[in-house]
Amino acid sequence: MTKIRLTRLFTFEAAHALLNYNGPCKNIHGHSYKLQVTIIGTPVVDEEHPKNGMVLDFGDLKKLVQELILDQMDHALLLRNDSPPQLLNALRELNHKLVPVPYQPTCENMLIDFKTRLMHRLPEGIQLHSLKLWETQNSFAEWYAADNI
Repeated sequence: MTKIRLTRLFTFEAAHALLNYNGPCKNIHGHSYKLQVTIIGTPVVDEEHPKNGMVLDFGDLKKLVQELILDQMDHALLLRNDSPPQLLNALRELNHKLVPVPYQPTCENMLIDFKTRLMHRLPEGIQLHSLKLWETQNSFAEWYAADNI
């Protein structure tokens, strides 16, 4: 059966700060992120099936990414969970959308996080092929399943 790749592009706004970094990104700042999600699988071949001819309905992929990534990350501030407690507490008291993460919130580490979230929730027979996360218009990181076999 022929394998087909499907790709959907998502956008979200988020801020972060890099703990112990030796440049300006140690300060809280934001980005307009673009996330490209590519899956691979074989189209359904069943004239009676409502998804006949599809690897996965684009709407189903959108719902999955929305639930697992965007709902949490959009318009949030990502900080390492070992950031200064007074900062974390002050942000919580002011009701900011804070997402403490167990990693340095770099573009690279965010991709690893997103890969883990998505891989375990894709329908049977569908694999995550690649992810691409733009932090700025000119800078991005990529993850490919084939690189990690």
